[in-house]
Amino acid sequence: MARLWNKFAGSAIVAAGAVLFSHAAQASEPIQVLMNQAKIVKLARPADTIVIGNPEIADASVQDASTIVLTGKGFGVTNIVVLDQEGAAIVDEQIVVSRNFVNSVRVYRRSDMQTLSCTPYCESSFKNAAETQSEADMRRSAQ
Repeated sequence: MARLWNKFAGSAIVAAGAVLFSHAAQASEPIQVLMNQAKIVKLARPADTIVIGNPEIADASVQDASTIVLTGKGFGVTNIVVLDQEGAAIVDEQIVVSRNFVNSVRVYRRSDMQTLSCTPYCESSFKNAAETQSEADMRRSAQ
């Protein structure tokens, strides 16, 4: 009976470790933000300092001491670091800013490209400086 109990306890520890490991792996996934959209991030404790690695890719504004609003400004990957009053890290994560391709269509005419937002009718979509620069770079590389 004791041997059966030890085998059961060992299996339970392995299973619990696997669950904790998979939760830790999920927690380290980057924060996904769509271009020109905002995402609310709730913090475990009040923040004192917020640092964005590249503010041309993402921006953070403080809603209250434990709520941050991230906004996608340009395409790419950057990071966010949030510190509490003692200087301990609350958040240290990557941010990935991408375009919402679900309701958009790209029309190519030789070296020109136009992005249309189709929600529900197709119209020319807003382009910020990062998108305009990206399209100009694509045109130059195509020639």
